[in-house]
Amino acid sequence: MSTPLPEQPIERLHDRLARLPLRERKKLKTRRAIQHHALRLFDAQGYDATTVEQIADAAEISPSTFFRYFPTKEDVVITDEWDPIMAEVLRGQPPGLSAIEALRATFRELFPQMFELDLEAITIRVRLTATEPALRARTFISLREGTHAVLREILAERVGRPEDDSDVETFTWAVLGVLQSAMYAWVAAYPALDLSELVDHNLEFLGAGCPL
Repeated sequence: MSTPLPEQPIERLHDRLARLPLRERKKLKTRRAIQHHALRLFDAQGYDATTVEQIADAAEISPSTFFRYFPTKEDVVITDEWDPIMAEVLRGQPPGLSAIEALRATFRELFPQMFELDLEAITIRVRLTATEPALRARTFISLREGTHAVLREILAERVGRPEDDSDVETFTWAVLGVLQSAMYAWVAAYPALDLSELVDHNLEFLGAGCPL
């Protein structure tokens, strides 16, 4: 059973997004609309069979507008707005928590709200990145340049080490590994499993040293 963590005041994702500058909110609205139509088409007719032109037509934009928001077709699956929000929530965790406890508290807060806001999109995106060869390499690059970099910076701050510390680097990749493991297990058994519980279990298991 997962160890209870201290309860923190939770700011709703809607409120966090509403704090963005107006221009950023408009860009986010357009980006999410394009992604919505893309994921719907991918789910209905397959990733490879769906063209950028079809996505643009469904979203009532030009292909050039599509490419202003997403440099490639892969990016419309990979891109989201969660890393900066995750960073804000993780930085807000009490300093007395260990790195694992801070991560568990962060994802316990975020995942239920993310699912409330975006369950269908998250499910399709995780399934596509798990099954489409064209997306696997792009997913790794996105993790390395995005999520990994964000987590490494904040975790290094929490433990008072430089970002290039080899243990911080290893720990951050281990965190991403258990997150991916939970997501793939969730998609394979969907909707029988709860992703929040899987992630929390995997992080607790990692914190215990992965005893077998």
